[in-house]
Amino acid sequence: MKRLKTNILKWALVLPLVFTACMDDLNTIPLDTERVTSESVYANEASYKQALAKLYGGLMLTGQQGPAGDADIISDDEGFSSYLRVYWNAQELPTDEVLIRWTDNGLAGLNQMNWTATNSFIFMVYTRIFYQITMINEYLRQTTDEKLDSREVSAELRTEIGYYRAEARFLRALSYWHALDLFGGNVPFVTEEDELGSFKPEATNPQALFEYLEAELKAIETELMEPLQNEYARVDRVAAWMLLAKLYLNADVYYGEERYTECLDYCKLIINSGYVLEPVFQNLFLADNDQADGIIFTLASDGISSQTYGGTTYLVNAAVFADYQLNYRADYGTSEGWAGLRTTSAFVDFFRDSEGELDTLDSRNMLFTEGRTLDITDMEEISEGYLLVKYKNIDRDGVEGSNVGSRTYVDTDFPMFRLADAYLMYAEALLRGGTGGDMNTATDYVNSLLERAYGNSSQNISPAGLDLDLILRERTREFAWEGHRRTDLRRFGLFTGDQFLWPFKGGALEGTGTPAKFEIFPIPTSDINANPNLEQNPGY
Repeated sequence: MKRLKTNILKWALVLPLVFTACMDDLNTIPLDTERVTSESVYANEASYKQALAKLYGGLMLTGQQGPAGDADIISDDEGFSSYLRVYWNAQELPTDEVLIRWTDNGLAGLNQMNWTATNSFIFMVYTRIFYQITMINEYLRQTTDEKLDSREVSAELRTEIGYYRAEARFLRALSYWHALDLFGGNVPFVTEEDELGSFKPEATNPQALFEYLEAELKAIETELMEPLQNEYARVDRVAAWMLLAKLYLNADVYYGEERYTECLDYCKLIINSGYVLEPVFQNLFLADNDQADGIIFTLASDGISSQTYGGTTYLVNAAVFADYQLNYRADYGTSEGWAGLRTTSAFVDFFRDSEGELDTLDSRNMLFTEGRTLDITDMEEISEGYLLVKYKNIDRDGVEGSNVGSRTYVDTDFPMFRLADAYLMYAEALLRGGTGGDMNTATDYVNSLLERAYGNSSQNISPAGLDLDLILRERTREFAWEGHRRTDLRRFGLFTGDQFLWPFKGGALEGTGTPAKFEIFPIPTSDINANPNLEQNPGY
């Protein structure tokens, strides 16, 4: 598996994917028209898969070379602009799960939920989403039957390209889902059907974008490979089912209609697809997690062939504070600690047992407390705040990753979708009124995660103990720092307002209520100014 992963990401770096910009309001995207043309790229039949690898690589890497030096998008620091890094920041920094120590322009606003439409980190996640969509649109234009006919592509390859196109459409749906979830769906909408050239795209809306995603994912279900039949780090149809389940679970948040029954239907498909739970929780976040079970969609990383300051290199290194984690090379597989990411006391409370002590029996409790204070009073103080060391660049035998040198680039893959999520979505959708499920089955699914966490059935619950409060607690413990938190808190009505407070929410030391406008991010001012078809989200 590791060999396949390495080859995919190596291709992603060495092959520029050429496209012509078709959105005036995204004119910050640099074009690669001088080095190579589309026809020269696709003259070699191997390039179709290499270009697909570029699309997958777009979720982790930042440019045409690693780790930096030829960036996809303009930013003050290329390492900040990795898709996974900016998406993770948008999903985690405004919540109780993360307090970041760094003070780069815009980070404090993101972390304290008092951002504006000129926030540079919001601009980066927005631009990265639409850069990815633009690349995918061009890939789809270059792989039509007409294009393949003109290049006399072999029949055998055309069959493979059918899978490639379905995977590209899934990746585009993923990015449009991120646009819906983060920006409310009031975003520019362009597909491969739009003609090339300079124009100002029309805006879509939350319901229209939801319905497009629903139709698109259903259209590609049978065009994707069957469950567990694709090579590592490429999606099969279960990934489409996962994204549909997530859409349905959050439909009420997105456009005001409950779709919990459909969520249940797709969770059943996922659970019965052949994927199984990884028996050891920590194995899901190690350098050899390509060998772990239960990961449905992963973003591959390799310390040699896919070097980046974003991706999981960020998640491993930024959580290590070298002055305090003295064995950071042996224990975490890194030669350096960036000393950036900590968590809040409110988040720590989710890991307390019935006596109020930290629950050391739960294997999901990866808090590092030695020599550190629980409370953070100074955002820049290096000794304050417990750390969460979830991602490590060592394998299950304790061997460090392939590139632990003067700068550590990691081998640890990022689990975007996991089977455990389908278990908890099934239970939550049932509790929220979905039909076609069974309470005993839902309880069994939750208990399977509790048994993995504790190594026994001591914490198992009965159907009477299954409620939404428990679901939120288990989602917190199971998916901490995996990029789910903001979406989960919104669905539970706890993200904005004052019902749930945590340190520095709203900029106050003890936390304060925040306006509802922060439920979604603003469209960056630069895009509003460039495209008169766009309207700013309410309150901004």
